[in-house]
Formats: sequence, C-alpha cells, structure tokens
Amino acid sequence: MATSSAPLEIGRVALTVHDLNRTGAFYQNVLGLAPMGKDGETASYGAGGRVLVELRRDKAARKSSRREAGLFHTAFLLPERSDLGAWLRHAAGTRVGLHGAADHLVSEALYLADPEGNGIEIYIDRPRDTWEVKGGMVKMSTDPLDLESLAASAAAPWQGAPEGTVIGHVHLQAGALPQAQDFISGELGFDVTSTYPGALFFGSGGYHHHLAGNIWNSRNAPMRQFPATGLASVEILDGTGRNATVLHDPWGTEFDITPKEA
Repeated sequence: MATSSAPLEIGRVALTVHDLNRTGAFYQNVLGLAPMGKDGETASYGAGGRVLVELRRDKAARKSSRREAGLFHTAFLLPERSDLGAWLRHAAGTRVGLHGAADHLVSEALYLADPEGNGIEIYIDRPRDTWEVKGGMVKMSTDPLDLESLAASAAAPWQGAPEGTVIGHVHLQAGALPQAQDFISGELGFDVTSTYPGALFFGSGGYHHHLAGNIWNSRNAPMRQFPATGLASVEILDGTGRNATVLHDPWGTEFDITPKEA
C-alpha cells in the first residue's frame, strides 16, 4: 500500500554525520538511493525524484551514544516483495552485514546500520486487507522471517531503489513513553496504532505506523545535547491544512511540518 493515502506521512530524514563521503556512498551503493544534490557540507539521496535522506557533515559534532534519545532506525518501504527479495540477494552478494530480520505480520523487514551507526530498516508491507485490526489497534509481532522465500521472490537483479520507494516510518528512541505519546499524538497528530513492551506505535489514515518510540536503550534519557551525530530532523508531510512549521520533541529532535502539495 502507499503511505501517501494517509493525511500525515514521512517526507525526508536529515542525519548529522562525520564522514559525508563514506556515509553517502553507503546510501547510494548499499541502499541504492540516487544522488540528488551535493555541496561541500550536505548531500541528498532519494528515489523516483523524491529526496529521502539528507546528510549534513559536522566533523565537530559529538558522537551520539545508543543510550540517548534520537534515532532507532529509519525504515525504507519498497513497493513490492520482489524488490525486497532482490535487495536481500544484493546484500548477500556484496556481503552487507544484516543486524536482523523479522516478520511483523503486517510487514517483512530486514535490519542493518549505516557506517556511522544509524539504524536502518528495509521492508515491504503485506496487503492491507490481511492486517488484523481491532478498535483501531493493529496487531504486530516479531516472528522469524522466511529468508529463503523472500530471496526466491526476486524477479530480477537489484538495480537500485525503485520508483515508489519512500520512508515508511521512523522509529525513535525516547526517554519516556508518556511524553513521547503527548508529542506524537498531541502535537504531531498521529494516532496510537499498536503497543509493545517498552514501545508505542503511531500512524495516520489507518497505516500500521509512521512513527514509533521505544525506551529499550534510552529510558530516562535527558534532553539531547547538540551538535551531535545522528538524527537531525524528520519531515512530516501534512495534508490536514496546517501551515509549515517546526516543532521539537521533548528531547530536542526537530520535526519539520511541510504541507503536502495539492
């Protein structure tokens, strides 16, 4: 399914990095994103003419730890299962190290990280009419993924991220779930769509989740101290009529509200 049918969706994610060239090469060569602009301090990558990732070089930025608030992973949604199967074959052939794989009932997902430790998920959604939804809550799980079946679904070799690739969701590390919910639901306008021990999931328009927050590594994390590597900002494409604005979550991460184009 397309996330563009939802009133709110993810646009682009901006990351602060130390090594612009190495990290950019990863997003281009490993994930297959197309270069979409570069100067001495920033570089953008995307698919189908849409920028998905903006890298901002700051060699003096503090190296973020995995125990602070910020990014858990950026999740790239591919259009078809055969696309994910082709990427899995590409990853195996080029010896890309995976951090995990999971069947979430609503989706099939592969996990890895970029050279600076920013978490990444690459996934496909199962058809929406197969999701189990009760009272607006979507049933999700973390089950073993059938990698052989996924690899066998590839119809052709990986040729880079296809048109229609988007950032399906962004999963955050938070200091506390109640404050995360107040911000993501109360200020950004997403609905709670699922719960999990130590995590909450939020979506718009019935999607299983566009944002998530967990405290698995970051319980009681304080305000982030900038400049720091990692997540700099998340763009929310807004079709509800709001004007462009900038908001910050309780830990200082920037969210840029951008009206959707008519």
